[in-house]
Amino acid sequence: MNSLSIHYGDILQAQRRIDGVAHLTPVLRSRTADELAGAQLHFKGEHLQRAGAFKFRGAFNALSQFSSEQRARGVVTFSSGNHAQAIALAAKLLSIRATIVMPQDAPAIKVAATYGYGAAIKFYDRYTQDRESISQAWVRDQGLTLVPPYDHPQVMAGQGTVAKELFDQVGELDVLLVPLGGGGLLSGCATVARNLYPACRVIGVEPEAGNDGQRSLQSGEIVRIPVPVTIADGAQTQHLGQHTFPIIQQLCDEIVTVSDAQLLAAMKFFAERMKILVEPTGCLAAAAAFNHKSAMAGRRVGIVLSGGNIDLSRFAQLSAGVG
Repeated sequence: MNSLSIHYGDILQAQRRIDGVAHLTPVLRSRTADELAGAQLHFKGEHLQRAGAFKFRGAFNALSQFSSEQRARGVVTFSSGNHAQAIALAAKLLSIRATIVMPQDAPAIKVAATYGYGAAIKFYDRYTQDRESISQAWVRDQGLTLVPPYDHPQVMAGQGTVAKELFDQVGELDVLLVPLGGGGLLSGCATVARNLYPACRVIGVEPEAGNDGQRSLQSGEIVRIPVPVTIADGAQTQHLGQHTFPIIQQLCDEIVTVSDAQLLAAMKFFAERMKILVEPTGCLAAAAAFNHKSAMAGRRVGIVLSGGNIDLSRFAQLSAGVG
């Protein structure tokens, strides 16, 4: 356990750093959702976080610890959108210059928001170019500090505050369902759960097309996959991180997957029955609750709704079964 990159104390420190800056997001309830899952569901509404996703927590926690020299030089990151917006906003609040490496097919709403927060964007082709290599070139040539979207202890600690707040708000849970892309959110939340309520079952949720985390947990080593084709654009990662994997391996009970059709059904449920807009990636944990009912039956279940950044036109297309 001593080899793990973050511990509970790091998350408590992160919670103090972001206090009064990040939103204390609400926990939402729905009787209809409870009936569908056969369980008592507690939805942690990170779609209402600043910049529209949980990512702001980790971004601000990391950037607030920059030295004066790092602040003067600036920050660079790579992201499909939510971490991009989070770094851009955190950098604006801290007067740090931000450069974001984003895929050409990133959702327009996420690109617009990233520009709106004052960041510079370098576009790349996610299927033919390596975003990490592009970012490292900015580090080498411009002296910028790289803050990656998930494989960074300060980012991971910031994301763990989601679970800390959830437990503070609702108390002990039997199950905690967390979306999984690169593992920053899951590793942080698992660290909290294991320290506060060791009996709580921690489950990561991936899209079926991108089950590298599930395969990594099964094989005992990081599995790398091609860019997954899924509507969950925030989970189109190809592998877990060197920092996130050991924590997930030691502290998580299971990783399950859901289909794009199940994500779409969950997204439509939130819009129609709970009157909230949650992006496909943000629906991962909820889709698992609705479709893995045997593991939830009769239990108190925490569900992280990780983000709400989706173009209305894209939402309409998906709802209509187009694209």
